Amino acid sequence: MTKQRIAFVTGAGRGIGQAIARTLAARGMAVAAADINLENANETVRLIEESGGEAAAIPCDVTSLAAVGEAVEKVKAHYGKIDVLVNNAGWDKVEPFLQSEPETWDKVIKINLMGQIHTCKVILPLMIEHGYGKVVNIASDAGRVGSSGEAVYSAAKGGVIAFTKTLAREMARYKINVNCVAPGPADTPLFAEIGTYNRGIAEALEKVIPFRRLAHPEDIAGAVAYFASDEANYVTGQTLSVSGGLTMV
Repeated sequence: MTKQRIAFVTGAGRGIGQAIARTLAARGMAVAAADINLENANETVRLIEESGGEAAAIPCDVTSLAAVGEAVEKVKAHYGKIDVLVNNAGWDKVEPFLQSEPETWDKVIKINLMGQIHTCKVILPLMIEHGYGKVVNIASDAGRVGSSGEAVYSAAKGGVIAFTKTLAREMARYKINVNCVAPGPADTPLFAEIGTYNRGIAEALEKVIPFRRLAHPEDIAGAVAYFASDEANYVTGQTLSVSGGLTMV
């Protein structure tokens, strides 16, 4: 079994997930780039390999426990273990709660909350078996302070934060660290899609963010890389906002 750290990153095909995958690879990890869109995952792998890193594209639908299990088996067959889990896959649709529909609620909760529950259920036993593990869950500041037009998304991300804290307590006996990164508004493909509902949202946010810009995916990736590193061996159960000062909680 390789001594190299192996990172399983969900939603690694674009945006923040791609930046996380590339950053971890640049720091010497082999990356399982998991994404429901295999074409996007392959592009992430290409970029990593182009920079001299190691990665493999893994098809994965985080909303299905069975699909997550199949994806993890592929990684086990390829690398033999998983040392770092980054739960990045996410989705949202911005609209007033009373105008939203149950099918949207279901999709938001399945991807943003249940997806992280599924991967942890499958991967944590592997970490326990090998005596090492770092879990970094991507939440959102919407889960800490709320966000108009994102009621169910905020609820799901608030659930991620609570889930992270509880897992951190349960996994501490195994020396497994579980932490959470809560991005503020970020300049990503998903945000661009959300922006179609309110084209002035980016300009409005830039006026109230102290750094006067949206986060770049690399800003989030740097925080994740810290939690995934041995420098964070004594840090667990924490939620780190990466928001340019928009939220200070």
